[in-house]
Amino acid sequence: MEIDKFSNYPFLTRTVQYVADMGTPVDNILTSRSFDITRYRARSRVLQAIHGDIQHDDTVNFTVELLSYAVARIMVSCLKDAFLTRRYSLAEAKYAYHMMKQENNEVLQEIGEDLHIVASVTESGLFYLHFTDYIRGAVRLRSIQWKLVNRILNSGYVSITKEEYARLLQEAVRSRIIDALPLNVPDEFCQALEKYLLEIKASVDISRTEFDEAGFGNVESEHFPPCIVHLISNAQGGINLAHSARFALTSFLLNIGMSVDQVVSLFNVSPDFNEEKTRYQVEHISGSTGTAYKPPSCTTLITYGNCYGKDKLCETIRHPLNYYKRKKKTGSAK
Repeated sequence: MEIDKFSNYPFLTRTVQYVADMGTPVDNILTSRSFDITRYRARSRVLQAIHGDIQHDDTVNFTVELLSYAVARIMVSCLKDAFLTRRYSLAEAKYAYHMMKQENNEVLQEIGEDLHIVASVTESGLFYLHFTDYIRGAVRLRSIQWKLVNRILNSGYVSITKEEYARLLQEAVRSRIIDALPLNVPDEFCQALEKYLLEIKASVDISRTEFDEAGFGNVESEHFPPCIVHLISNAQGGINLAHSARFALTSFLLNIGMSVDQVVSLFNVSPDFNEEKTRYQVEHISGSTGTAYKPPSCTTLITYGNCYGKDKLCETIRHPLNYYKRKKKTGSAK
């Protein structure tokens, strides 16, 4: 891989070593006026990650783009916010995916080797990888197409398209970034970035409240059971929910009065979000095509590992809808 591509893939081992060899003191990057543009680009990366996708900036040079990734990770680490960490990691991975789709096969293979998802390329242009590498990359991808049972195995190897290989690498990038955060950042580094951190924190708070205020409509989210709060947090943090968890969350929200549009919007930050497919699934659960589904009971939630953060009220009820109704009734009586 040519050096000029390093800024597109700052998470790679070679890129990290290249930055280290530059020998630029971190405190200089965080305080010197000569690095103002670097800090501003880092700020932009994080803010864009909170609200959507990181955008390529043609106005910054190679060094600024390269160092801004390091500064952005410091900013995220200073705030120690799990929601922000998940959003940022996903956005950086999606940004890399956009770049990887445009690369030639050799560069993509080099990235795959660094991420331990090794592939060879067949004469037909398909990527050929061992099923263990495939599983490692696809383990968190919930769409049915990624299940190994739906792939053709040939002597232990799976063939996938270039775009699918890039998608596996995207998930590996997300895992590499999120697993390394938060960094152990000295207090003085965070103090040097205080003005940026205040802006980022405010943006995180706004992002959290936007869905509460607009997304839930007349639904009273403060009365949600702990399991639903946990699933919403994961969904809004860009985590792919297992099918059982997605069904539990969707059916619960529909049964307490949320519209199909509101529920669909909840999932729009998922890594594999497909609005048409999501809308079809939500409409199906709502009963528009036949039977309306009730959310699973607490016993079923426990069976599928979707029961989280039990509180005292949980001990007295057997269904998440009863929790919501009980909480609403108690709240109205106050």
